[in-house]
Amino acid sequence: MLLGTYTPKMDAKGRMALPAKFRTELGRGLVMTRGQERCVSLLPVDEFRRMAVRIQHTSMGNKGARDYLRVFLSGAVDQIPDRQGRILIPPMLRDYARLTSKVVVIGVGTRAEIWDQDAWQTYLDSKEQGYSDIADDVLPAVDF
Repeated sequence: MLLGTYTPKMDAKGRMALPAKFRTELGRGLVMTRGQERCVSLLPVDEFRRMAVRIQHTSMGNKGARDYLRVFLSGAVDQIPDRQGRILIPPMLRDYARLTSKVVVIGVGTRAEIWDQDAWQTYLDSKEQGYSDIADDVLPAVDF
């Protein structure tokens, strides 16, 4: 499971070291693609395949499914991190997510996301109040 928030630096060529805690899950290979809200999603290869198959099984008569599949797959790049655990974020994805040298990598369970540091802070600030307000709607009733 990918968890936590990390702040590696991205160099001018778009290289970034994966957080050490993510290397077990992503170090054998990953797929990066456009994420929602202008971030880059990093998925283990098996998770990416699972998602792509599920989307492809949606009716091709569904325009929304076709549109999503086109954007999702056309932005996808597979990669194996180098020996230092670095990945290269292609210019297309850096431009999409408006990444600068200051990035934030967050774990979101089955995937990680790379955000521009300022964009992440703006997003987080905008969601902070609603976080507790929507908990009852999002979380199932759980006996602790």
